Amino acid sequence: MKLAFTTLGCLDWNLDQIISAAKEYGFQGIDFRGYMDELNIYKLPEFSTEVEVTKAKIKDAGLAVTCFSASIRLIAPNDEMRVEFLNEIIEYAKLAKIFGTKYIRVFGGGWLNFSREEAIAEAIRNMELLLDATEEYGVVFAIETHDEWGDTTTMKDFLEKMDNPRVKVVWDINHPYRGGETPEKTYENIGKWVAYTHWKDSKYAPENDRGYEECIPGIGDLPLKRFYDLLEMADYDGWHTLEWERKWHPELEPPEFAFPAFVKSMKEISK
Repeated sequence: MKLAFTTLGCLDWNLDQIISAAKEYGFQGIDFRGYMDELNIYKLPEFSTEVEVTKAKIKDAGLAVTCFSASIRLIAPNDEMRVEFLNEIIEYAKLAKIFGTKYIRVFGGGWLNFSREEAIAEAIRNMELLLDATEEYGVVFAIETHDEWGDTTTMKDFLEKMDNPRVKVVWDINHPYRGGETPEKTYENIGKWVAYTHWKDSKYAPENDRGYEECIPGIGDLPLKRFYDLLEMADYDGWHTLEWERKWHPELEPPEFAFPAFVKSMKEISK
């Protein structure tokens, strides 16, 4: 079992702190979703002029960069944003090549004024632009089960029409489940495209506008073991990555509590 965490939960940690925590808590990988409170990490010296130093530190620690989690959405609100997204993804593709990282996470994005069918068609058009722009880097785009794309019937339709080996799925276990899907239904829909996973725990909270609230892994009501067992039965050999969304929800516990709790929880459900 390969464990990683996204840096979304520790954006105030420097590189040495990130590496030290990963090794101390029992992780093998790091998913970069921001660094030192900057989401677009390619703008920072550590991932531009000093990138070889960063790469050496991570490699020397025996850790892998499992994914670069971008902010782009396949459905862009306008042409200007579409160009920004394209430029962003090229920068991440360059980093992926430097670090030997296979995956870039992207979002499907909200449907705006599109119908479901129009949204799928628009997502395909924009994904083809991303694929063409990054062909020399060979990266795989993993679309997260998030927002409207947490409805995995829609995700399945998109993937079947897309039919490209460089387009896969990040299965965020929370979103489809909170949208009413069982783990089994989600896997039936998208299992063959799942290349990467995001883990978190949450509990039902009707007073919350989302209908749930995130909590320390292992104390919520997500059926974590059912998710894990489904992946095991399918011989999934990818990363199990904690996404602790403290950037968006600062009321969540600090990473010093959440990160080791995730490792403990995953070890328990894998028995």
